[in-house]
Amino acid sequence: MISLSVLFWMYIIMFALIGAMRGWAKEILVTAATIVALFLVTILESFIPLFRNLTAQSSFWVRIAILGLMVFFGYQSPKFPRMIDSRKFVREHFEDFLLGSFLGGVNGFMIFGTAWFYLMEAGYPFDWISPPDVLTEAGQNAMGLIEILPPQWMQAPLIYIAVALAFVFVLVVFI
Repeated sequence: MISLSVLFWMYIIMFALIGAMRGWAKEILVTAATIVALFLVTILESFIPLFRNLTAQSSFWVRIAILGLMVFFGYQSPKFPRMIDSRKFVREHFEDFLLGSFLGGVNGFMIFGTAWFYLMEAGYPFDWISPPDVLTEAGQNAMGLIEILPPQWMQAPLIYIAVALAFVFVLVVFI
């Protein structure tokens, strides 16, 4: 059995490698998509009674579906010839790989951390995933990580500021 905190760090490293290969400009889209997913969940659960009254397990599936869809579309790179010709997506320098790797790691933190937080709030509804045992050192480390997962601290009004900044970054990178 593997600890969720070990899996968390493995995914951050994997996403950092993916980010290094894709480049920083494409990773900005994924970061923005993840922030928009958190924003959508916040808005739906705050203002739509149907979503506010869901059971923990139903809420988990709705949240994961929103996160999954937004991340999927965030990873779809633009295919517009004008954007390809602008050379913003070319990874020629070491700095491009380094920044892409950093943003990929941030995306891994945002994506897997958000999914883990939603899993925790649903009470770990699967038999094959167990909550961290706070009596062990690994469990204490996992609980420390849960305190810094994105949905824990990216709530209103910070989520509104994050959406505005993500929108500005996307405009600056792609226009």
